[in-house]
Amino acid sequence: MSNQQHSVSHDEQHCADSKEQAPEQSLEQKRFLEWKNAGLFSRSKGFGTHGNQPFTVVIPPPNITGMLHMGHALNDTIQDALIRRARMQGYQTRWVLGTDHAGIATQTKVDKKLASEGISRLDIGREAFIEKCFEWREVYGRTIVEQIKGMGCSCDYDNENFTLDEHYARCVREVFANWYHDKLIYRGKRIVNWCPHCTTAIADDEAEYVEEDGHLWYLRYPLADASADEPYIVVATTRPETMLGDTGVAVSPRDESKKHLVGRMVKLPLVDRKIPIFADWHVDENFGTGFVKVTPSHDPNDWAMGEAHQLERINIFDETAHVVDGYGRFSGMTRDEAREAIVAAFDELGLLEKVEDHHHSVMTCYRCHTKLEPWESEQWFVRVDPLKKDAAHVVEDGEIQFYPSRWKHVYLDWLENLKDWCISRQLWWGHRIPMYYCDECGFEDAFVDEPSCCPQCGSALRQDTDVLDTWFSSQLWPFATLGWNAKDQQGSELACAYPTQVLSTARDIMGLWVARMVMSSLYCTGKIPFEKVIIHPTVMGADGKPMSKSRGNGVDPLRLMKDYGADGMRFGLLSQVSGAQDLRFNEAQLEGSRNFANKIRNAARFVAMHLDNYTPGAPEARTLADKWMLSRLYHLVKDVDAAFDSFEFADLTRSLYSFFWNEFCDWYIEFSKSRLSDGAPADDKVACQRNLVFVLSQSIRLLAPLMPFITEDIYQELRAYQPEQEPAFLMSCSWPEADQFKQFDCADAEHAFASLCEVIGACRSTRARYGLSPKTALTVSVAADKAVQHSLEQQQMLLCAMAHIDKLCLCDSVSKEKEVCSVMGHYTETCINLHGLVDFAAELARLNKEYKKVESDVLKFSKKLSNEAYLSKAAPEIIAKDRQKLEDAQKKLASLEEQRTLLA
Repeated sequence: MSNQQHSVSHDEQHCADSKEQAPEQSLEQKRFLEWKNAGLFSRSKGFGTHGNQPFTVVIPPPNITGMLHMGHALNDTIQDALIRRARMQGYQTRWVLGTDHAGIATQTKVDKKLASEGISRLDIGREAFIEKCFEWREVYGRTIVEQIKGMGCSCDYDNENFTLDEHYARCVREVFANWYHDKLIYRGKRIVNWCPHCTTAIADDEAEYVEEDGHLWYLRYPLADASADEPYIVVATTRPETMLGDTGVAVSPRDESKKHLVGRMVKLPLVDRKIPIFADWHVDENFGTGFVKVTPSHDPNDWAMGEAHQLERINIFDETAHVVDGYGRFSGMTRDEAREAIVAAFDELGLLEKVEDHHHSVMTCYRCHTKLEPWESEQWFVRVDPLKKDAAHVVEDGEIQFYPSRWKHVYLDWLENLKDWCISRQLWWGHRIPMYYCDECGFEDAFVDEPSCCPQCGSALRQDTDVLDTWFSSQLWPFATLGWNAKDQQGSELACAYPTQVLSTARDIMGLWVARMVMSSLYCTGKIPFEKVIIHPTVMGADGKPMSKSRGNGVDPLRLMKDYGADGMRFGLLSQVSGAQDLRFNEAQLEGSRNFANKIRNAARFVAMHLDNYTPGAPEARTLADKWMLSRLYHLVKDVDAAFDSFEFADLTRSLYSFFWNEFCDWYIEFSKSRLSDGAPADDKVACQRNLVFVLSQSIRLLAPLMPFITEDIYQELRAYQPEQEPAFLMSCSWPEADQFKQFDCADAEHAFASLCEVIGACRSTRARYGLSPKTALTVSVAADKAVQHSLEQQQMLLCAMAHIDKLCLCDSVSKEKEVCSVMGHYTETCINLHGLVDFAAELARLNKEYKKVESDVLKFSKKLSNEAYLSKAAPEIIAKDRQKLEDAQKKLASLEEQRTLLA
């Protein structure tokens, strides 16, 4: 389903490389196989308060031509995080996996592969070609599934679906037959977007618009009753080649200057055809000359005008966009050749008024990028008006909710403007339309199962040669993968697991897929297909432009997993997901995620190293640090749940990162070291050990949906210190519930500990700023209100030990003195006396020297990044690194300036 822009050779080489290298299994691969072999990815039984409730997610099926790209990596990470959390919450979970046959994309790939072998599908025939497509799927189509496994995604791999599986294909045939018999599907001649290269119709919303510099040709059309005063009219057109099919000229009813010409005829040059002038509201009187040539078979607006004014329809192109027979020297020409020849012919006849430059957009095929041709063709269509009404209501009423909420309006606007959907494609690979025809008696009908003969006359039947649009089959994905069929609309799994809970997808298939799933599900099952829809941001390059090979700004998720680990890539990606429409990918955040993973591992290692003589037991809030830590854990659980429930993934990662790194590691572990020493009281040591194990074990549970590998490793290490009834794997553990930790909520302890940390932090930052040894004792005055003073006084021994203070004064206010460094906090103002500790003259000289160096760096990078020549040639990732260097230098310069001011 997703649009891939890799070449065949690139895909094949990538797949071949993956097979040839076959490296020794990584630790992540081994861990993944342990989960899979233990059956943890199938539908879980559920437990606890959510035991009877399902949580089902269906993966947007990737194309079998696809390779894992950044959009997949982001979306799959989001889905896996949601399903892993729901599994730990005790829901009956299942993440439905599968791939899409991708009609045009796969046929194009296989066509190219055959061409490289010197043959074509026409040489081998339809059946043999379809076999080749299935062979393609076996060799290359499963590659992306293996790559999804590499991310640690907990899909149900034992029940993989494919949109051409027999059960799925039967569902497609059932829906087609039902809609046909309910008059929702019909066949007719209409204008469609036609790809002359793929020789198939393309849906309106699959067309890609490309801006190009073209021309506006002004052509003279002689009036049939020409006079010396009015010998001709002048039409302006961007497509002179289609004039061969003109059957009318239109003007705007608002154009008073042309009213006298309405009803008269012009003599069409080159083909000697008389065509009428008429008035129609489609015409913009300000475009060109106000006269518009009307070619009903080659323009949607012209088709509408032709229907309204009963104009003849003349199709001048064949399926490859060559001019058909009957047009003399122009017959057999391509569109471009015909354009050039017709303009030259008008010029020779003195009928070319002028040519102007004209910038406009043209539609191209989303697969081969050939310019599409509006072309009259007999096709199959879905009548959407009876379907889209209910599909709008379930969103308007809030039964289906969008995240971010603005996408609700995009969805409704798309539905409102939706026209009948062309579902037939002139391909061989796909679901063949189940319409059967009798050439003897004229019988025709749709069948789910292939009939043996004509039910009216007994003659042989032939099946329609076209296949269905890929989106027609993929619209059934949420319920066809759960066992739906028309006879039993509440199939066993469907009854207990439908509707699904969440769909995560990209914005570019909002109409193509999301809306159509809603329409088809309401018709087929009477239920919505999903309750919540996440429209995740599009991952752009570091330069803010769409990722592509041609721009050189693409990023390979496989390389990222190799460099940063699957956990590092997952956490780093989610940390960049805000409510914005686009995500400008920043690889530096993955470096931070990898460092975070190392921090988690080191913290776990520290805890494990200090668990000698450990006995399991409940956490105990003995000290202020204990009370603070357990209270912070309670609030973390609340924050994590809130972020998950609102799909605010950047907030989620910030909360987890800040708690684990800043609060647990930097403060609580630091405060625990003295309590874990050999001389510490035994009962306090045990309490501290239990608290460390408890907070660490709860933290890794909260982190597990985002970073499953490292958290599983730590869980296995901690199992020796946990009760025997704990599950074998972390993903089977229960999710931390805020209500369970409500007893730990203590605002007073958080306030008191924050004050304590402020003072310690002020002393540490001052030491770092002036290069003072940690062993140097400090004289410190702290100004604070009475409550904070009282709290600090109770913790005075701990405070002096942690900050190495030999003289501490707690007071209401402090006077600013020379050679005193003052640090303002939220609760305190800490003043450190530096007299005799710092050579201020030497320090100022050092700062001035460093300031000049950093200032030089700022000027250098500023000049570099303002050079247009450099920006146009340098790789996006190099430019991004230079911008980061400039930003870092500017921040450092500001810090140095602040320090110089203090010393001046």
